[in-house]
Amino acid sequence: MAGLKDMFGRVREALFPSRKAPVQTTTQAGQVRERKFGGNTKAMAAAYGVSPRTVLRWIDGTRHPTKKQHVDQLQRDAIEVQTTERGRERKAKQLQKLGPYSGVTARVGRTHTFEIQGSDAVRARDIHLSLTGDQAAALARAQDEGAVREVIGEALADYFNGGGGYAGFTADDFEYDPDDFDLNS
Repeated sequence: MAGLKDMFGRVREALFPSRKAPVQTTTQAGQVRERKFGGNTKAMAAAYGVSPRTVLRWIDGTRHPTKKQHVDQLQRDAIEVQTTERGRERKAKQLQKLGPYSGVTARVGRTHTFEIQGSDAVRARDIHLSLTGDQAAALARAQDEGAVREVIGEALADYFNGGGGYAGFTADDFEYDPDDFDLNS
C-alpha cells in the first residue's frame, strides 16, 4: 500500500487515524469537491484535467476514475480534506507538549548515508527515528509532501548529529526512498 500513498498521506493517516480517507471514489470525489473546491465542479474538473460532467459522474457513481493519475490524486486530495486547520493545530499542540519523547516513530527505508571523510562509499540502510514533540507537531502541521520531507530530513540530520561523534549534517545530506517510509504514533 505504500506506493499508493505518498509520505504526506501516510503521515496524515498515522497522526489522524480517525480521519482516514473514504474508500469509495464516489465519497472521495464528493468530499474533495465540497471541501477543497468549495462545491465548484468546474474548478475540480480543471484541477484534474477532465470535464465537469466527468466529475459529476465520479460523484454520482456512474463512472469511476480509471487513469492512475486521477485515482492517486483523488486519494491524496481525500486524505488532505479529512483534517481541518484547527484539527491539525490542536494535534500539533498536543504533540509539542510531549517534549523530546513524543512516542511518534518513523522508519525511513533505504536511507543513503553521507560521505564520510572523503570516502565515496555510500550504503543504504533503514533508519528508525524517535521524533521529538516539535518534529511530530511539524508533521501534524504539514500541508504537503514537501513539508513532510523537510521534517523527516531534519529528523535524519538530528539523528546523525546526535550520535557517533559526527556533527554538522543538514536535511539535504540524506536521500531515501519515500515509498519505503512508515510512521507510527
